[in-house]
Amino acid sequence: MSRSDSNSILLTQAKEIFENFLQSQGCRRTPGRFAILEAVYAQPGHFTLESLLDHLFQKNIPVSRASVYNTIELLIRCGLVRRRELGNGTVAYEKALGFRQHDHLVCTTCGKIFEFCDPRLQSVEESIGRLLGFRIREHNLVLTGECVRQECQAKNKP
Repeated sequence: MSRSDSNSILLTQAKEIFENFLQSQGCRRTPGRFAILEAVYAQPGHFTLESLLDHLFQKNIPVSRASVYNTIELLIRCGLVRRRELGNGTVAYEKALGFRQHDHLVCTTCGKIFEFCDPRLQSVEESIGRLLGFRIREHNLVLTGECVRQECQAKNKP
């Protein structure tokens, strides 16, 4: 299956989940909300609300800033988007449907976000949950520092 087919199937599933969620919450199912959902699922990785607004503006999709903010909150509530605090007050969002648990390294010099997955963290999470009698639903691990790219190393030299 090609990546484009996979993305199309994912978007179809996301639309169905969002449709059901909006209906169950008594929210209007507007074209703008679904255009925002499509724009979110067109993002290649992490995004900010500003970059999402820019994307919508470039595509000439007529939605307000308030609609984007409100729709993102709805998408978070129904599990289609995750909000990530990445240190230094930086907030990014990412698609949640069809994406496995992962964690983040954030370069404090260039802002680049690196994703990683280490199965050992899952076993630590399970052990802590058992030890403390806690059902962990999800976690958000963010490690900050400087990446080893030459530009970042040059900026950090005294």
